[in-house]
Amino acid sequence: MDGMLSVIIPAYNEADIIVKTLDAIFLTLHQHNIPHELIVVDDGSVDHTWEQITAFADQNPNVVAICFSRNFGKEAAIFAGLGEATGDAVAVMDGDLQHPAELLPEMYTLWQKGFEVVEGVKANRGKEGICSRLCAHSFYRIWKIFTHIDLSGGTDFKLMDRKVVQALCSMPERHTFFRGMNVWVGYRRAQIPFEVPPRAGGKTKWSWWRLCRFALNAITSFSSAPLQLVTTAGGIFFVFTLVMGLQTLWNKFSGRAIGGFTTVILLLLMIGSIIMLALGIIGSYLAKIYEELKGRPRYLITRRLDRR
Repeated sequence: MDGMLSVIIPAYNEADIIVKTLDAIFLTLHQHNIPHELIVVDDGSVDHTWEQITAFADQNPNVVAICFSRNFGKEAAIFAGLGEATGDAVAVMDGDLQHPAELLPEMYTLWQKGFEVVEGVKANRGKEGICSRLCAHSFYRIWKIFTHIDLSGGTDFKLMDRKVVQALCSMPERHTFFRGMNVWVGYRRAQIPFEVPPRAGGKTKWSWWRLCRFALNAITSFSSAPLQLVTTAGGIFFVFTLVMGLQTLWNKFSGRAIGGFTTVILLLLMIGSIIMLALGIIGSYLAKIYEELKGRPRYLITRRLDRR
């Protein structure tokens, strides 16, 4: 089975490295005679990323470049690329060369053999610090508990059949989590482990705050399990309150009641904290509903360049 491969590259403030990335992809696909198109999505960069992309497109055929009106996030950039792709197979990879371009021919070959999703899986997490590894491990553990889907080692580096892309694009939600949605749709899958190389230039754009927001959005967009935690916590504290109430009545009627000011204060603080946490979880889901009901687009495109 032969077919054209669309490669989607989201980019945000990657002026220092985006041309290196596009050159590496372009050279690899040419060397293996894979028909292709490159779709580069500038996620509202404030540096010279767009100028670098357009300069590359002027020198190379089969390049589509779109630029958002502002930074809408990597998820929006991925789905914008999926909407633009016309290939029989579609690959998604980062623009910092931490997703090795040399794996694309192997992924393409597996697709030719009938696999509908071929995903790159991290054999290790590269030179990440201990804190980053711990946070990532914690997120994947929590994710698995809430969704029963194991994403350990998973990345956005995937090659998908056209039918998979169509399934993803048919999902109307505006708060998306590509990695989780890709697993949810199913289809016949294969994995390729890879070593994560260091960034070839520039700095990561993922601050701790952005990572925390991304993790919270991923969980609340994909699973309602946190809402069930509120119910579970309420049941546990109801049982706890019932036991404490029976103990208090026993002490009262047996004449052994003593002052419990400290206990009352601690109980009030604990119950108040649980209530505030529950309201926060419920508020997160209400905010998601509010955003969905407004029906605003996932992104706005301000510039487009098509060299196909």
